[in-house]
Amino acid sequence: MLLEQQIRDVHQYQKEYYKNTSIGQERNLLKKIDLGDNHIKIISGIRRSGKSTLLMQLLNKTNNFNFLSFEDPRLASFDVNDFFKLERIFQSNNDSKIYFFDEIQNIKGWEQFVRTLHDKKIRVIISGSNASLLSKELGTSLTGRQLTYELFPFSYEEFLKFNKYKPGLITFQEYTELGGLPEYLKSKNIDILIHLYNDLVYRDIVVRYQLRNANTVRDLGVYLASNIGKEFSYHKLANTFELGSSNTLKSYISYFCDAYLFFIIPRFSYSLKQQAKNQKKIYGIDTGLMTSLSLSFSKDKGRMLENTVFIELKRRKKDIYYYKKKKECDFIVSKKKKIECIIQVCYELNSDNFEREIGGLKEAMNELEHYNGLILTLKQDEQLSDNNYNIRVKPVWKWLLEE
Repeated sequence: MLLEQQIRDVHQYQKEYYKNTSIGQERNLLKKIDLGDNHIKIISGIRRSGKSTLLMQLLNKTNNFNFLSFEDPRLASFDVNDFFKLERIFQSNNDSKIYFFDEIQNIKGWEQFVRTLHDKKIRVIISGSNASLLSKELGTSLTGRQLTYELFPFSYEEFLKFNKYKPGLITFQEYTELGGLPEYLKSKNIDILIHLYNDLVYRDIVVRYQLRNANTVRDLGVYLASNIGKEFSYHKLANTFELGSSNTLKSYISYFCDAYLFFIIPRFSYSLKQQAKNQKKIYGIDTGLMTSLSLSFSKDKGRMLENTVFIELKRRKKDIYYYKKKKECDFIVSKKKKIECIIQVCYELNSDNFEREIGGLKEAMNELEHYNGLILTLKQDEQLSDNNYNIRVKPVWKWLLEE
């Protein structure tokens, strides 16, 4: 619990600080967030992906607002009872009906306060670095009152704008190597990515979930970064890290996913029970961050391409699976249970891998009765026609700029 004057001091400091802070590179997501809508807006994403900057850009769209970031260490003792003090401070500051909160999920019981504000017709915009903000429990608490948005690191398009580059092969290769985390792109200092990873491990996982074996968690993250795009078994990984139980391993990986560091995708199956039993694949939030954690990933250009495609599909809010029967296909893409696209990703389509890549794509197309396929490569661009199969080969960088 804090004194009202302590909260007031922090509020005033933050107001002055952010008033003089650059709003940075405009994010594409900004256009999709309507401040005039009465729904609670929830913006979630990995640390340092630019959520605070996006909030500043939203603040810039209105002259009258109230704002508080709970990342400030002076608010470490803030508890649910302090929200009433904060509301008095906001009301004495101005008559704004727009409240912005950053990292509010740090405060236990915040959902009820936000719901009360919404009932008072106050528009609330929240940002946070944990996927629990998007969980079913929160949905139940707010019962349809919220709209959720996920902010990812820079897309290729945003990367081009940030650096004032033109689209093309050279700038795309730089994008896959560096990734899209804004702070790192400014300095190219690898320590920023290392510190980010340590923050994720210790602050968002070890401390949040009161874990004792921090080194195991850290080593597990490095292992996952080294195995991007590969199948894994919870049971085998639990044995590898001597965790004793696959349930413990599942929990650890779910913590990484909640912190937006990794994503899990299932093998495609019409049976949900079989889908749950099958091995999963892992992908990372950012190629630059994955490269900082794993030399093996940085050397595998094909997997860097595959991860880049995966993150763009997530950015486009697609449901993603991988396909494996006799052969394999990288991505089955659907939305609202309807197959939209079947995608194979490879660095280069050549005589050595042609049968494998085409074969996996065709097998998936046959089973799903979807005869339009896409092969994404570094720089090849052509159309392949074979009986009923319509297969487009396209450079990843061109595909990234399509909507």
